[in-house]
Amino acid sequence: MTLKPQPADVFEDRHNAPGADDQAAMLRTIGVSSIEQLIDETVPPAIRLKRPLDLPTALSERAFLAKFKQIASQNQVFKTYIGLGYHDTTLPPVIQRNILENPGWYTAYTPYQAEIAQGRLEALINYQTMVIDLTGLEIANASLLDEGTAAAEAMHMLHSQTKKKGANQYFVSEQVLPQTIDLLRTRATPIGIELVVGDHRHADLSSEGFFGAMVQYPAADGEVFDYKEFIGQARANNVFVVMAADLLALTLLTPPGELGADVCVGNSQRFGVPMGYGGPHAGFFSCKDQFKRVIPGRLIGQSIDAAGNKAFRMALQTREQHIRREKATSNICTAQVLLSVLAGMYAVYHGPQRIQQFAVNTHSLAQTLAAGLKKLGVEQTNEHYFDTLNLRLESAELQQSLRQEAEAARINFRYFDEVRVGISLNQNTELKDVADILGVFAKVLGKESDASLRLPEELELTWPQPLVRTSEYLTHPVFNTHHAEHELLRYMKQLENKDLSLAHSMIPLGSCTMKLNATAEMIPVTWPEIGQLHPFAPLDQTKGYQQIFADLQAWLCEVTGFAAVSLQPNSGAQGEYAGLLAIRGYHEARGDHHRNVALIPASAHGTNPASAVMAGMQVVVVKSTEDGNIDVADLKAQATKYADKLSCLMVTYPSTHGVYEETIVDICDTIHAHGGRVYMDGANMNAQVGLTSPANIGADVCHLNLHKTFCIPHGGGGPGVGPIGVVADLVPYLPGHAVVAVEGRTNGSVSAAPWGSASILPISYAYISMMGGEGLQRATQLAILNANYIKARLEEHYPVLYSGSHGRCAHEMILDCRHFKKAGIEVEDIAKRLMDYGFHAPTVSFPVAGTLMVEPTESESKHELDRFCDAMISIRKEIAEVESGKADAKDNVLKHAPHTAATVLVHDWTRPYSRETAVYPMEYVRAAKFWPTVSRIDSAYGDRNLICSCTPIEQYVDQEETLVQADKGPSY
Repeated sequence: MTLKPQPADVFEDRHNAPGADDQAAMLRTIGVSSIEQLIDETVPPAIRLKRPLDLPTALSERAFLAKFKQIASQNQVFKTYIGLGYHDTTLPPVIQRNILENPGWYTAYTPYQAEIAQGRLEALINYQTMVIDLTGLEIANASLLDEGTAAAEAMHMLHSQTKKKGANQYFVSEQVLPQTIDLLRTRATPIGIELVVGDHRHADLSSEGFFGAMVQYPAADGEVFDYKEFIGQARANNVFVVMAADLLALTLLTPPGELGADVCVGNSQRFGVPMGYGGPHAGFFSCKDQFKRVIPGRLIGQSIDAAGNKAFRMALQTREQHIRREKATSNICTAQVLLSVLAGMYAVYHGPQRIQQFAVNTHSLAQTLAAGLKKLGVEQTNEHYFDTLNLRLESAELQQSLRQEAEAARINFRYFDEVRVGISLNQNTELKDVADILGVFAKVLGKESDASLRLPEELELTWPQPLVRTSEYLTHPVFNTHHAEHELLRYMKQLENKDLSLAHSMIPLGSCTMKLNATAEMIPVTWPEIGQLHPFAPLDQTKGYQQIFADLQAWLCEVTGFAAVSLQPNSGAQGEYAGLLAIRGYHEARGDHHRNVALIPASAHGTNPASAVMAGMQVVVVKSTEDGNIDVADLKAQATKYADKLSCLMVTYPSTHGVYEETIVDICDTIHAHGGRVYMDGANMNAQVGLTSPANIGADVCHLNLHKTFCIPHGGGGPGVGPIGVVADLVPYLPGHAVVAVEGRTNGSVSAAPWGSASILPISYAYISMMGGEGLQRATQLAILNANYIKARLEEHYPVLYSGSHGRCAHEMILDCRHFKKAGIEVEDIAKRLMDYGFHAPTVSFPVAGTLMVEPTESESKHELDRFCDAMISIRKEIAEVESGKADAKDNVLKHAPHTAATVLVHDWTRPYSRETAVYPMEYVRAAKFWPTVSRIDSAYGDRNLICSCTPIEQYVDQEETLVQADKGPSY
């Protein structure tokens, strides 16, 4: 017998699920002889790449991890006291292992199907409650992208809410974090807001031009100011006030809500989330109740299910972009769910006493350090402080000597204003660390440090009494129950078991690309060399990160065909915005300030028009044809009409309808001929990689959803990363950063950190490294194969709404369910019934109302695709029973779905179908039943009776019962 040695452990075989035999069977079902034939019939020849991707040879998992460890080891993890919103902290191992490193948590999708997301939603309610309690305001959302973004969203929201006509000025204290001021400038300019930066102690807010003001608490240099007079002046002049605050400090400081602030923003990073060289972290946003209908981002609320039980769901304006489009007040369509879950669970585990003790210890060490420095003759200028000292040195030479000595001792301080040094202590600072800091100063100054350093037995708060917190926080039982590890472990597992994730079954969401998040890709995320670096650490300490960035940028340039890539945008929506700003910057640099019209197809994702308006553009909608494509005649007419004002076209490719539009090159040429640029939404890049590219099609800029095509997990609704690629003449207009220059650019950031969510970029780096160019191309081919296989199996049961000239779909398709309305069956009924079969629903009613958009990805096997198809066919038969009259139009298995264990475990079963039909509709379900924990949720009820925190439900029983009776009307 002759055997052939060859690699046995190939990562591509793990990621691309269909094997050769399954591929052959699927091709037969589709009716083609080969994948090549399928691709030829699907992707227009005019846009195909002329050569394969030039990427490094694919590595095995073992080889990659060994190589990446060498790269990461170039990062130097110093003791870092830079502060500025980022602090060393400890994520409890029980949370790290069971949430951050657990696919049951990180592979779940955004909780749009709330009945199978109750665990995550409860964890987010905990997070909102934590923020509400600590900030002293009435309502909080389920996180934003970072502190700078939250501050910008607050500015935009308050600008939309002011009643002062023509008020476009926004005062910002010069003591707000510098990266936040930078981001505020970016966001203010396109929408005509004038940023006035100055000393809040001397600010005059009496001008009618001011609609809002922002201060930092504690300030950027560490000073704790009493903002009572400032807020009083603002109130007297109808000026809204935003306070950016530190959650740990708020355990000791009077909360912003009690001081009179309208909005509080900040970063929950220091609640157990690693610094990660800047992210991802959950920015928080709380506000007065009056803003609950306009608060940006996602808001988790409490409602009731069909059985009257408490149930959680996303409330109010959760997907307002899809409804309001260019009138939306925000383009945010995601959150930092995984990170907010971590921060909230940190509060659950430690509870109010232990968290306050972290604050007490930190402040006590800061006092001890200040006393030691005073003995050495170092001037500390902050009259009141929490964790940060502001030191004035005698000369710039002394500052430089101090820096050299500190870095030799592997210590980082903040150096600014030539002779100033900032030192911010943190949860992990110990007395030994204070001694080491004093030792560095003593050596530079030629003095002896105090060898008998010790903490005071009692901490005396020396702040003015109005700044000392007296109100309670985190009083709900959830924050006072799970302090033993067993208790927390069981609580987290209980929540995890309520959520469906990729650990259970495929999640066939169109446009969302729920593919494999390989374990080998995830492993480096929690390495100290990746997680423990401050985003403003000196660049010579971050050489590993710089190599990761450079390699990843080069690879993404190869994939997209672009000249450069910015990694800064930390979500797809931020990528859209950054791309539009690049186009705006290009036009303005040429003197074309009047070019502000964005053409956007009617089928576009809702964030497109919202982003365009935020970038200062006027949205003009382009019609779609009956077959779902862009109406080229209308596009040309609009381009001609607005030729003098045309800024850009925003287009998704393949289209949002799941089709490779064959006119795309002509479309791009038309825009260019009229002086505009083409922005391509990269949501569907999973159908392009290796076969075509944005630049090859004619686009000038494209954002890439790394949490879709490039394998960063969705994390239950975030984190995400949305870098942008651009052609050569747009490179100068990519985002920069005011604190750390990015590729030489110093202004115009779109995220708080220079490289956005840096610590999860290794996931995409790993994916490309282990797939190689050929593997990535095959992934695209198999995504198209899997989609067309589902189409072939389901199209006789559910009409497929759009397809290409050869009858093929791209990597996703739209199933038309609108005609079931005649029988009283809504698309929502199908979505809920799929839960009984153990599946998450496809995308519901987007981009076409009453439809399901299905995307299987290349990571699902034929076996899993068949399970899904069998479930959909079975549901179609259930619909047929309603259509024929065999099943009652209202009292049927679809209308009552999903079915919980409590639903069927009743003594008297009165429904016209069996319990078995309800919960075991197919034989495979018996082997691995996923039980929804609540029945169908009443969304409208939750919006009418908004409860967004862990407030005990008993307080609302009487009110709810009255409202229920009223809503049911006189016939009840």
